[in-house]
Amino acid sequence: MTGLATTALASTTFGPTMVGAPPVRDDADLSLFVQPLADGLARLDLAVEGITCAACMPVIEAGLLREPGIVAARVNLTNRRLTVDWREEAMAPGRIIAALAGLGYRAYPFDPMRLDSQDVRETKALLRCLGVAGFAMMNIMLLSVSVWSGNVSDIAPEQRDFFHWLSALIAVPAVAYSGQPFFRSALAALRGRRLNMDVPISLGVLLAVAMSLVETANHAHHAYFDSAVMLLFFLLIGRYLDALMRRKTHAVAANIAALKAETAIRIVSETRLQEVPIGAIVAGDLVLVRPGERISVDGVVVDGRSDIDQSLVTGETMPLAVGPGMQVYAGTLNTSGALRIRVAAAASGTLLDEVTRLVAGAMQSRSAYLRLADRAARLYSPVVHVTALATFAGWLALGSAWQPALITAITVLIITCPCALGLAIPAVQIVASGVLFRANVLLQAGDALERLAEVDTVVFDKTGTLTLPDPALAEAEGIAPDLLALAGRLALGSQHPLAKALAKASAADMPLDGIVETAGQGVSAMVGGAEARLGSPAFCDAGSQAAALLARHPDASVIAFAHGAQRQVFAIRQALRPDAVDVVAALQAAGLRVEILSGDRPDAVWSVAGELGIWRHAGGLDPAAKIARLAQLKAAGAKVLMVGDGLNDAPALAAAHVSLSPITAVHLTQAAADAVFLGDRLAPVAAALTVARRARRLMTQNLWLAVIYNAVAVPIAIAGLVTPLIAAVAMSGSSVIVTANALRARAARS
Repeated sequence: MTGLATTALASTTFGPTMVGAPPVRDDADLSLFVQPLADGLARLDLAVEGITCAACMPVIEAGLLREPGIVAARVNLTNRRLTVDWREEAMAPGRIIAALAGLGYRAYPFDPMRLDSQDVRETKALLRCLGVAGFAMMNIMLLSVSVWSGNVSDIAPEQRDFFHWLSALIAVPAVAYSGQPFFRSALAALRGRRLNMDVPISLGVLLAVAMSLVETANHAHHAYFDSAVMLLFFLLIGRYLDALMRRKTHAVAANIAALKAETAIRIVSETRLQEVPIGAIVAGDLVLVRPGERISVDGVVVDGRSDIDQSLVTGETMPLAVGPGMQVYAGTLNTSGALRIRVAAAASGTLLDEVTRLVAGAMQSRSAYLRLADRAARLYSPVVHVTALATFAGWLALGSAWQPALITAITVLIITCPCALGLAIPAVQIVASGVLFRANVLLQAGDALERLAEVDTVVFDKTGTLTLPDPALAEAEGIAPDLLALAGRLALGSQHPLAKALAKASAADMPLDGIVETAGQGVSAMVGGAEARLGSPAFCDAGSQAAALLARHPDASVIAFAHGAQRQVFAIRQALRPDAVDVVAALQAAGLRVEILSGDRPDAVWSVAGELGIWRHAGGLDPAAKIARLAQLKAAGAKVLMVGDGLNDAPALAAAHVSLSPITAVHLTQAAADAVFLGDRLAPVAAALTVARRARRLMTQNLWLAVIYNAVAVPIAIAGLVTPLIAAVAMSGSSVIVTANALRARAARS
């Protein structure tokens, strides 16, 4: 019903930025979406269309705060979500939509499902625009090569004009179609009486095309259709990649469902069980969780014993033995015995919900980061137009006729066209992204390179990040092969994570006959007239052997085997990534502070930290504690790179200045990260920092090249010493320079 209501409202009352859309009514009924707060306040979450960059955030927030009754307005750039708090007695919520319309933005109640479908449509539309621009660019450049492949003096004017008109026939419809994302954004900004980067981009593209048409009609030697289409092509690449990254971030809501069970088995009576939707479970209900099932609620064990795999939720690698009176959490996996659980929270209020809330809050905070291009654009856009207007007014004041004054002003606009500035950042991003791809790093955020370049502190999770994701058998070479094979066949009869690791290490492919499982203890079978057991050290009467093994491997989990008089305890541990020691040493040598924050046992963290030479570390941390530590580092001025893979790392990844996650991480964690890396090695983390720092330098250089170009060219244009044709040549030349400089990012790994 919520989705239907959202659709209906969006189609009938919203849409002030759309041509011909009905006006927004202040009395629109939004009560279904309003969340009452304390002290007479109310909250409304809105999805806002038209947000293209971080420069839009202060426009929206400051604009709304000028409205009487609104006390807070916060924009999340990542998912274009606006949260507004206001005093209910002071205004109706429909006025918020109207106020946004006055700022040039279309808004409607936030619905994640609707937002996802909208992102799909936007991404497809951008891809079509990109394809048209690329096709047109290649064909126009081919025509340009055909014109100038011979001696200029040998080309007949008719042949030159024919190729120019043919280029125009391709360029004009291509620009009209591919430029829509920029033209719409520019129009929305102008309707809201503001300027954004898309205004000068749109103006520059249209002027370049218009001037090329005029030059072609006057049989001039040069036309610059290819420059206009090329600018659109490169800018569309950046915008398309940004849209793809935004879609990945929106996957948070969908990916967490993988850890949430849709149903639960409610115990109605001692003789009756009922499978019901998780939404029908309330606090106080009694539910049954069978072996191998994922727990769907937060609660307390009433009856039964089992081992719980909670590595995805808390980061603890060792399975937790639970029994009556112990707390369990939704999203963890019941591995061995049946449990009856008294529900504390089910459909909402669980640990999973808390993790999701922390992720959303952290992303909201991080989305306030203003990109380098956005900071430049906030100054550049008004300066361009003021300069052109001042040029026109100045020449009129000096007694010039309006026609030559207008031509001079147009020349200033063309020569200051933001081609160089518009390409300065995307060109470097494209080249650097390719370098990182070859280094097994995939970027997921448009500004990740800039934030990576600012890093001075690297914080690692332990489990699955510094270590390999899959546990392995330690000291395998010292175990008798026949004993390992027998233990492995017995392990095939258990769902316990340690048993699975042992079975994999033994390469066993056939379980023993007659395996019996003792809930919470282990499995057993008769072999050669004697009982064989596999499970806890106490179950196998191997406590002393287990203690000795743990003394050697404090970060390991142990599983014991007994057959007759034989006793063997196996250490299962997550080995360090092959190059972890070298990468950590290289990071520290580069002057970076390195820490470990883990949800795993403190002694396990201590052991790994000692191997890596990391002296700042902490274990047993929950998601809130990790965020608290990151907040301390931020308060001290640190720019933190967080590297993690578990669900408990997702909020910290979102809260950090920038974040990386291995491709083996859970989906929610990948979605919260700014980039993911592939493979078993840790080298991509160091490569990402190296490439990003070089890319940042090149971005800054490109911006300065654009500034220097304008500082030299604009005064000449204002003086009337440059024709529109020369201005177009200079504009194209500046674009070539910044593009060539961007290609130097390829040397980042040399």
